[in-house]
Amino acid sequence: MADIDAQTLGERIRDARKRADLSQEDLGLAIGLERTVVNKIETGVRRVTALELADIAAAIGVGMSTFFEEPVPALVAHRSSQGLDTADSQIDSLLAKFASEVEFVASLGVDELGLDAADAVSKADITQPSTNAEAEALAVKARYLMALSEEEPIHQLSDSVASIGLLTFSRDVGKDTADAGMVLLPRGGVSLVNSHMKVGRRRLSLAHELGHYLIADAYTVDWRVADYADNSVPMESRLDRFARALLLPKAAVTQQWNEKVAKSGERDAAILLASRFRVDMATLATRLKELGLADSETAGSVRRFRTTQADIVEMNLHVPLEELAGRTVPRPFARAVLRLVRDERISRERALDLLQGTFDEADLPYIRERRADEIWKFVS
Repeated sequence: MADIDAQTLGERIRDARKRADLSQEDLGLAIGLERTVVNKIETGVRRVTALELADIAAAIGVGMSTFFEEPVPALVAHRSSQGLDTADSQIDSLLAKFASEVEFVASLGVDELGLDAADAVSKADITQPSTNAEAEALAVKARYLMALSEEEPIHQLSDSVASIGLLTFSRDVGKDTADAGMVLLPRGGVSLVNSHMKVGRRRLSLAHELGHYLIADAYTVDWRVADYADNSVPMESRLDRFARALLLPKAAVTQQWNEKVAKSGERDAAILLASRFRVDMATLATRLKELGLADSETAGSVRRFRTTQADIVEMNLHVPLEELAGRTVPRPFARAVLRLVRDERISRERALDLLQGTFDEADLPYIRERRADEIWKFVS
């Protein structure tokens, strides 16, 4: 952790407090200090003791190390553009936390994190799509980068995006906040998906954030993915098209829709395709219409179709574990943290904090107890 002066430390305490939506008075009451004392700490006039800093971190809900780690440049630029007094959204606050933690783990040089895979993206000569055709082409390129064929379903999208350096966390932040967000790191990126949504919507949101990552947007928070009108936010509309094309590849959907409609009718065809490609009916309906496979009336019917328990049994549908449900951390990040524990480079307590409640103490690797005389092996 870097040595920082009282003013810088105070500014980071202030920023963390604001992201937690606490006033100086709220924080003071939580840690037993007067509001004026909190103000002096945040302005660097008064130094904060180690015990006070521990209490502040606990009250705000962050680790103490947060105050000593250099913030991600994209976060600094984003907050500067918004103004110091702008209240960050909950998803923005979580993105800041996750990005800092990934950067911390990356700074320890753990191969399991896999951010070097991002180099393939930077070498791919990707530009922003300005037309629907370019959005479709970007989806094809994304599949190539993730070593997927142009037609196969993406079973675990979070694992696929991690293979090119985008690490995805999920957290239920409620229905009245953003769908997802993404922050670009110096190498790779971090995304957060609101797991309050159903699985099809979560996957569509992550696909949209992948689009932002590929075109190297530094920082994005998307409030309602797939609700962007072409004439109001054209780039977001292009990335919506990219996300649908990524999850529902044109050739495969065209062939399978026509075959299944001819054999079983529109309802069964829609249920089978939605299950196979793991999308919601609204996404499938929009995709069918933009590919010219359904008119407005048919697309409206597809939106209203619902998969029942009888459908699952009679059509022999595979129902996998829901992706990005509840609170999750990306698999490469978890592997990296476990490696650091096994190598005794971080404490078990720090590991549990990084893993955000997805692991218990008993889940962590067992560390062999050493004999007292083993120290002589390291003394010449």
